[in-house]
Amino acid sequence: MDIKTFEDLIEWARQLHGHLSRCLSESSTENQGERARALLAYLADHESELERITAEFEKQAETKALKTRLYDYLNSEHHPIKTHRTCDGHYDDLDFDGIVREIFDFHDQLIDLYDSLAGKAEIPEAKELVESLRAMEEHEAMRLARQIGMMDDV
Repeated sequence: MDIKTFEDLIEWARQLHGHLSRCLSESSTENQGERARALLAYLADHESELERITAEFEKQAETKALKTRLYDYLNSEHHPIKTHRTCDGHYDDLDFDGIVREIFDFHDQLIDLYDSLAGKAEIPEAKELVESLRAMEEHEAMRLARQIGMMDDV
């Protein structure tokens, strides 16, 4: 996806969460580990919810912020988010800890991207929007960590 505006960024992030949800869901029936299957199913639901929440940002953000161009994103040294863009069964063979590492790495990359863009935002409305996205990702990552910690205790 060609990301030119903050609106594009939100759509791209929404699609990432949705895609990850579908991949995790598919793997939740294929993974041989009982704990891993339960984790994958939980994470699929969580990512689906993040897809919905991210879409709300697009509905509620100010048009001025949404239409702001992301010149620095296109010209920066920022590398695209590393995730499995095809549902190729990658999560089928990972154990519980491997899945956890990959999911938190994904969320950390999004948080870093939002943090970088907040520092480059040219108008206050765009800065506020991307800071809100970052805060949502951070909050959800913390919530996820608590939930996974409880699963790990079981």
